[in-house]
Amino acid sequence: MVEVIINGHAGRLEGRYHQAKRPDAPVALILHPHPQYGGTMNNKVAYALFTCFKDLGFSVLRFNFRGVGRSQGVFEDGPGELSDATIALDWLQAQNPDARQCWIAGYSFGAWIGLQLLMRRPDINNFIAVSPPANEKDFGFLAPCPTSGLIVQGGMDEIGNPKMVEELAYRLNNQRHVDVDFAMIEDGDHMYNGHLVDLYKVVGNYVISALSKKAPAKKRRGRRKKSEIAEQMLLEGKSSEDTEDDYTDDEEYDDEDYNDDDMNDDFDDEDDEK
Repeated sequence: MVEVIINGHAGRLEGRYHQAKRPDAPVALILHPHPQYGGTMNNKVAYALFTCFKDLGFSVLRFNFRGVGRSQGVFEDGPGELSDATIALDWLQAQNPDARQCWIAGYSFGAWIGLQLLMRRPDINNFIAVSPPANEKDFGFLAPCPTSGLIVQGGMDEIGNPKMVEELAYRLNNQRHVDVDFAMIEDGDHMYNGHLVDLYKVVGNYVISALSKKAPAKKRRGRRKKSEIAEQMLLEGKSSEDTEDDYTDDEEYDDEDYNDDDMNDDFDDEDDEK
C-alpha cells in the first residue's frame, strides 16, 4: 500500500492505493463516511472494505474527500465530493487500463456519493453500498439502477433506519435487468462494532460470487440472517471470535498530520458519524 496524491478540482486529494500483481485485475474505489462527523478514508468500515477487495486480488484506492486530512478544498455536501470521486476513479482506471471490471464501494455518506457516481459512469460494473442513509438522502435518482450490486445494513443501526434501507433494496431489486442483493447483519450498529468480520465476509462472498459469473441466484427480498452469513466463511483463518484489529489500524498511515493515536480516535470516537 502506498500513499498517493491526486490532482482534484479543489486541489490535491490524499489517498492510499494497493496495486494488484495482475495487470488485468479488477479495480475498486472505496468512499468514506460523512466528513463532518469524523469520517475519513481510515474509518474502520471503509478500511475493512479496502482490505476485503485487496485480499480478493483487486487494485484498490481509498482517498479523503476535499477538506479531510491532507485533501484540499471545503466540504460541499454532495457536488464537490461527487467530483472528487469522479477524479479518483479516473486516476484509478488510468493506473489500470487493462482492468477487467470496475467496482465502487461506499459506506454511509460514501454510499450515497458512490451510487450517484454509478449513475454517471457506465464503466462501473458493480457496487457495494454499506448503510446508505435512506432516511436522510433522496435515492430517487436510481431510476433505473444501471447495474447489480449489494446493499448491507446493520439491524441495530442507531443513526440510519434499517427498515428504510431494506425498502430501498427491495425497490431496486424489483427493477428489470438488475439484481440488488440485500444483507442484514442483525446485531450490527451503524459502526458495525463487533461485526466487522461479518461485514468483511458478506461483502467478500458477494464479490466472489459476482466475479465467478455464476448463474444468478434467486432474488432475496427478505432479511439475511446472521446464521446464513456464518455459513459462508470467506477466510479460513477468520471466525466471529477473532479480534477486529485488522480493520482499525493502518500501519502505513504515518505522516505529519496523523499518528496512530489520531487514527484510533478516528475509529473509536465516531459515534455520531453518518
